[in-house]
Amino acid sequence: MHNITIFHNKIETTTIYVTHDQIEAMTMASRIVVMKDGYIMQVGAPKEIYDYPNNLFVAGFIGTPPMNFVRGVVDKNQKFVAGDHTLVVPDDKYEILRQNGLAGKEVILGIRPEDIHDEQVVMDTYPGAVLDIIVDVAELLGSETNIYTSINGNNVCASINARTGVRIGDKMKLALDMNKCHFFNPETEQRLVLLEDDNKPVKKVVKKAEEKTE
Repeated sequence: MHNITIFHNKIETTTIYVTHDQIEAMTMASRIVVMKDGYIMQVGAPKEIYDYPNNLFVAGFIGTPPMNFVRGVVDKNQKFVAGDHTLVVPDDKYEILRQNGLAGKEVILGIRPEDIHDEQVVMDTYPGAVLDIIVDVAELLGSETNIYTSINGNNVCASINARTGVRIGDKMKLALDMNKCHFFNPETEQRLVLLEDDNKPVKKVVKKAEEKTE
């Protein structure tokens, strides 16, 4: 992979490289075309696709570990409810749900492992997005530890600092950065975005014709 990147930079020409390895795609490409069953799911720069995936497939395919998905309902109090767990939803995220007619209906919350934290400062910043969990699996990877738990039957992974020293069976608190989360339609699997207001009045600019005098 390293040699291919060097060669590509030397020849300075457009190159199409086909791979099933999303790590290769993320590290080598300037633009990525994500395909499934012969259909294009999304086209964009690696960072754009990572931060703003079009649908569940792209969100789950791009990224290691992949994005977490939790099914639940956002109630009228702007709280995402998944079993015994509740998370306060930011105003801008709730507006997206409202515009798409999914406030009060089942949705899928998506959040990346690195946006789930165990630092106290993050918990103090987002007190409405703190969960009490039990560690099912802890994978020490050197500088970080991937911990796995279950939220309302949904497997969730958090990438935290290895200095925490987490072990299987430990009870701990995790804070989700809800500003980084996404919501998906469980039927269409598309990421929910703000809709254009078709009813917004359009200001018409009328140019006054200049009178010509002879």
